[in-house]
Amino acid sequence: MNEHEPETIIRFVDVSKVYPLPAGDVVALDHVDLEIRAGDFVAVMGPSGSGKSTLLNLIGCLDTPTSGTLYIKGKDIGTLSDDDLTRLRRDHIGFIFQQFNLIPLLNIIENVEFPRVLKERRSGCDEACLELLDAVGLEPELHTHRPTELSGGQQQRVAIARALINEPEILLADEPTGNLDTHTGEGIMDLLTQMNRRGKTIIMVTHDTNIAAYAHRRVHIVDGRIA
Repeated sequence: MNEHEPETIIRFVDVSKVYPLPAGDVVALDHVDLEIRAGDFVAVMGPSGSGKSTLLNLIGCLDTPTSGTLYIKGKDIGTLSDDDLTRLRRDHIGFIFQQFNLIPLLNIIENVEFPRVLKERRSGCDEACLELLDAVGLEPELHTHRPTELSGGQQQRVAIARALINEPEILLADEPTGNLDTHTGEGIMDLLTQMNRRGKTIIMVTHDTNIAAYAHRRVHIVDGRIA
């Protein structure tokens, strides 16, 4: 590798994922080879059921390959213990979901703090927390609101701040604008573009070609294979 090239942060080597079901095995990923470099912005596209979410779940260490090898930051995730996978997921990977997945009983600040509480066993919105909320465009008067008191776009901004609180290198976004109107979705994508410019590696699942246009490259999956 050229010394000036970014490092490979994610690498699939002949990876398959098979889910055994009573009616027969379902092959979600079929001998996938893929490399993603640090600082990439990748859009993963494909029809429903093609394997996009499975790919994202594997990168997020929510699952492990049935066969083949997946390296995250140089580590073979198939050899890691559950505790090691939890630490890798918690410390290096941020998740942004289509459904936001905010905790309804917690206010905005508490939702953003939550991953840090899990990591460091301490709460309290410090300067970094407040800077994040400001960076995603959440006004201070909204900080004590609960998610149900916010619009969809505001909730997604909170979800992005929460994903960034532990300063992960990798951001995984699953249809991050799927529940938003076009104007709000563009605002969210501008925000993700800013995060990418600051060095975050972003892997985003989307079916929308307009949203995919924000990415540096597209990966198409059909029937579990890279097309």
